Amino acid sequence: MKIVFKSIVLVFSLLIISCGGKEEKKKEGFSVDRQKTTTVKKETKAATTVKASEKIDLTTKGVGPVKSVTLGAEVDKALAAKGEDIYNKMCLACHRIGKKFIGPPPNGILERRSPEWVMNMILNPEGMVKEDALAKELLMEFNGAPMANQGLTEEQAREVLEYFRTL
Repeated sequence: MKIVFKSIVLVFSLLIISCGGKEEKKKEGFSVDRQKTTTVKKETKAATTVKASEKIDLTTKGVGPVKSVTLGAEVDKALAAKGEDIYNKMCLACHRIGKKFIGPPPNGILERRSPEWVMNMILNPEGMVKEDALAKELLMEFNGAPMANQGLTEEQAREVLEYFRTL
């Protein structure tokens, strides 16, 4: 019985020694000390900067064959219907009514641009991007995606313009 008693005392003594102290020992090897990072505020351009698609310029006529366009007081429904058909076939791939897509939305365009500028952009997009400041800004705003020349006639461009008046 003495041996059993001594064995029990020895086991408890070892348990107390092994569990005692709660001292954390540093482990050797790789360790990471993290520090709280500080954020650096970047200065942004003034909030008053207006996007090219939102700028209003009703005086510029652009670069191209159209020098003057006379719009009637009323929308010509027949021209607008033809223009809608052309728009749906040729323009819808890049322009969506009411939202920015590959190109700017056409609705309200005549409140921001002259009819001559719109028609010249339709008929001569390459020349406009090279020489017209506003067309250059639009190209940059829309990720450098140039407007494709669809090869429309001046009459077809006028029909599309009339359709834009209905939007």
